[in-house]
Amino acid sequence: MEFITPDFADLGVWISLLTLCFLEIVLGIDNIIFISIVAGKLPPHQQRKARNIGLSLAMVFRVALLLCINWIIGLKDPVVDFKWINGTSIPLSWKDIILLAGGLFLIVKSTLEIHHKLSESHAGDKKTKTFQSLGAVLFQIVLVDAVFSFDSILTAVGLVENVIIMIIAVIVSILIMMLFAGPVTRIINKQPTLQMLALTFLIVIGVVLIASGFHQEVSKSIIYSCLGFSLIVELLNIRLRGRNAKNIELNTAEVE
Repeated sequence: MEFITPDFADLGVWISLLTLCFLEIVLGIDNIIFISIVAGKLPPHQQRKARNIGLSLAMVFRVALLLCINWIIGLKDPVVDFKWINGTSIPLSWKDIILLAGGLFLIVKSTLEIHHKLSESHAGDKKTKTFQSLGAVLFQIVLVDAVFSFDSILTAVGLVENVIIMIIAVIVSILIMMLFAGPVTRIINKQPTLQMLALTFLIVIGVVLIASGFHQEVSKSIIYSCLGFSLIVELLNIRLRGRNAKNIELNTAEVE
């Protein structure tokens, strides 16, 4: 990998930079969703602080990993063999182990959050909302940031050889995500159905990470396309429910 200063007079450098920025933003969608959901467990006045700290930590993680890029590439070397019941063995590297642990954490965390949301809905107004501490939320964000950072950097390595370009792309993409994290959080917290969609998406991402850890690659473009389609359908449902609610109010007012 190269640490030399790129020639910004070269059009190819700008194309590589823009492509990598776009890729980092796309790969960061799941990170934003997780941070938005976990930050929603905090009091409103602490949520923005948690989001900014979480994304700042993600940027620090990724830049630090890029500065140790040769060590990161070495994490792909097998360290242990995982044997299935049928006797088939899969060589696992530290990268695979990290992806497996991160995927399992996402699945467990998202499942518990879904259960918690369903419990809140069942309890209704009888149960007052409890908030988590800032430290507990940041700890969860740090764990997921570490996993997503490894996945993001290892993906970027296959596209660009110059580490300086990678670092610039990471910084630019994180700053853009900081701008949109607030609106994403407000939209997700306002619509319970979007919260469920986001949590189920995180479960899918957890399954994808586990599959990657076992060397079973799943096309992320398909995953994100399905998410986009589901999001469009849910937005149409939200709009339809809003119209129906207005019609009911108008009919009630006419009867009165």
